[in-house]
Amino acid sequence: LPVQHGLLSLQVSCLCGSAPCLLCGCCPSAKNSTISRLLFTFFLFLGTLVSIIMIIPGVEKELHKLPGFCEGSGSVLGVRPRVDCSSFLGHKAVYRMGFAMAAFFSLFALLMVCVRSSRDPRAALHNGFWFFKFLVLVGITVGAFYIPDGAFTSVWFYFGVVGSFLFILIQLILLVDFAHSWSQRWLRNADESNAKGWYAALCTVTFISYAASIAAVALLYVYYTKPEGCTEGKVFISINLILCLILSAVSILPKIQEAQPHSGLLQASLITLYTIYITWSALANVPNQSCNPTLLVRNSTGSAAATEPLTTWWDAPSIVGLVIFILCTLFISLRSSDHPEVNKLMLTEQSGAGAGGAAEEGGVHRAYDNEQDGVSYNYTFFHLCLLLAALYIMMTLTNWYRPDESLQVLRSPWTAVWVKICSSWAGLLLYLWTLVAPLVLPDRDFS
Repeated sequence: LPVQHGLLSLQVSCLCGSAPCLLCGCCPSAKNSTISRLLFTFFLFLGTLVSIIMIIPGVEKELHKLPGFCEGSGSVLGVRPRVDCSSFLGHKAVYRMGFAMAAFFSLFALLMVCVRSSRDPRAALHNGFWFFKFLVLVGITVGAFYIPDGAFTSVWFYFGVVGSFLFILIQLILLVDFAHSWSQRWLRNADESNAKGWYAALCTVTFISYAASIAAVALLYVYYTKPEGCTEGKVFISINLILCLILSAVSILPKIQEAQPHSGLLQASLITLYTIYITWSALANVPNQSCNPTLLVRNSTGSAAATEPLTTWWDAPSIVGLVIFILCTLFISLRSSDHPEVNKLMLTEQSGAGAGGAAEEGGVHRAYDNEQDGVSYNYTFFHLCLLLAALYIMMTLTNWYRPDESLQVLRSPWTAVWVKICSSWAGLLLYLWTLVAPLVLPDRDFS
């Protein structure tokens, strides 16, 4: 009985106490900062899973049972007060789940402003009380489903657009940093071991990335353009293709190589592949059925519009976007870059920092506090990243669609297309800056 009581107390302390609670015996010791980030990321993934479940057709139909969730849309700009929203239930549920996650992370972003070390009382709130945090998230989620419909979906759509644009920029920053770190480590291994295998691996990855990009561009021209018409799609594909070719050429210029010996075609190939994906995702939102074979227009009866062929609600760009979201969110939670400039920009710790601390006690693995002298990452910025991630996944799961002015038809607006295209251009400019910065600012250290 005393043993059982001790185990129960231990479980309660892990749920309600701080992150340095006991880990299971099979788990390695870990830093307090890492565990906290992973647990908050788990909350985000949990909300994402709930959102995915809600857009499953069978579950979507069951949402009718929620009181007031599909009726009483309110009078919006003269629209009739009762609207048949039977086909929008999953869409509306994802928006409310996204709102709940955004509100949850916004709350912690505000609470954690100017936290400097784990000695701050607010740091205990950030690193502990996980069971109560879960209850808070559940409470906000339940409350979100009682928000009157009205103009909520239309207004929240634009919040999602802005947040998604910013998160795409964060993804691009992480991709540029990842590409540079990847190339540097493989080249360093090749120099230290004098093995040509590393160079062969670099060439192979670069070739595969460019080959995939070229194949993707060809498919985009085939499926998203027509010999006559579809001018926007042709322009977007052509501009991004030309920009990627220019950046690839710039990355191997002699002056660029002299200033940054580790820059090369590997980074350019990964940036090119991601840019082509963003272009594909943008073309999948073009509101023109003849130029977009994946377009779906759903009316208030829950079926495709009479003049439009029925297509799959979950399209390939959304699935790829979900995978990229998961990888980038985990990267945000676990990452610590080798580049000081990236750490300053992303407000994270230097690689290998904070490795000290008592990790084990009596042979039992523990999470140890590595932030007594100073936090290893900015708490507020981390929660803002998760906030933007919540908005991004909300838009991804709904394919960036929104109801029209009559709240009768769910359509893909041009806003989604331009946001994605502009984000691809911003990413290319960002990568170009990483190449030319040592030449423009010769007095700064970019090693």
